[in-house]
This record gives sequence, structure tokens and C-alpha cells, in this order.
Amino acid sequence: MKTLNISISELEFDKFGIKKDRLTFTELIDIISKEISRQTLNKCIELSEKYGLSKITMKEITNEVKAVRKNAKNRN
Repeated sequence: MKTLNISISELEFDKFGIKKDRLTFTELIDIISKEISRQTLNKCIELSEKYGLSKITMKEITNEVKAVRKNAKNRN
């Protein structure tokens, strides 16, 4: 097994909720994945508000998805 040392600031250490000085690679990937998911969700929220989609209902979303799927089937 190989060991990799990574230096991060105290701010980043706290930001990512890291509790210990040693992590497995799987734990590191999990922390990074959660942060990427959080950033992606925030970007989606920002864009939905920018384009007025934050007010769309679940029924409207379902209808949009159905329409897109129907159009995709018709193109093949």
C-alpha cells in the first residue's frame, strides 16, 4: 500500500468536516464527492432562480420530463 500526504489549510479542514488526520482513499473520495454534489446543487438552485424555474411545480416537472422522453422516442 502507498501513502500519500496532502496538505490543506485549517479552513479547508473545518469546511469539509474532516475529523481525523488520516483518511483512507475511500473516505477522501467520499468527502470530495459530497462537496462536488453540494456545489452542483447550489449551481442548480442558482440557475433555477435565474431562469424562473424555481417556481415550477412537481406536476409541471413531470410533464416536462414526459414531453422530452416522448420527443426522444419519436426521433429514433
